[in-house]
Amino acid sequence: MRLFHFSDDPDIAAFEPRPVRIPSVRPTGLEWLNGPLVWAIDADHDFMYLFPRDCPCILIWTTSETSEAERRQWLGKARAAAFIERRWLERLEAQTIHRYEMPVEDFEDIGDAGMWVARGRVVPIERTSISRPDQEFAPRAVDLRVVDSLRSLTSLWTTGLHVSGIRLRNARDWE
Repeated sequence: MRLFHFSDDPDIAAFEPRPVRIPSVRPTGLEWLNGPLVWAIDADHDFMYLFPRDCPCILIWTTSETSEAERRQWLGKARAAAFIERRWLERLEAQTIHRYEMPVEDFEDIGDAGMWVARGRVVPIERTSISRPDQEFAPRAVDLRVVDSLRSLTSLWTTGLHVSGIRLRNARDWE
């Protein structure tokens, strides 16, 4: 297994734990996930972070609750789909992002969409620059979809799909 952290900063020598910028409501006993941590994503879910910093997006994939009709309607032959607003497409095409490979032994699985956390300082193993993140989705069997508004996708949360909304506070008309 491989773990990664994505950043627009090409010069990170070590990652220091820090609290999340906007705390999430956590189940009892998991409030510590808002505290100082270093976050990483596994290779199967790395497409979730192939975006410029602050780019709002919605990502979907199947779960055991997904009906065949929902899979066909929303995913077709793709294993996942990533939705972004049209106003972010040019930046996605032009932005260089940096994928830092992280030492697995420093992290613990939180059991949520490929996310892992470390409670202490982490020195990355390697950095890879990705100059056209928009071209990284197809090789991962992820369909990148550009929409005028992410708000039009709110009904996804009532399906059997896994739905992750990232940085939605930056979406044009998100409430």
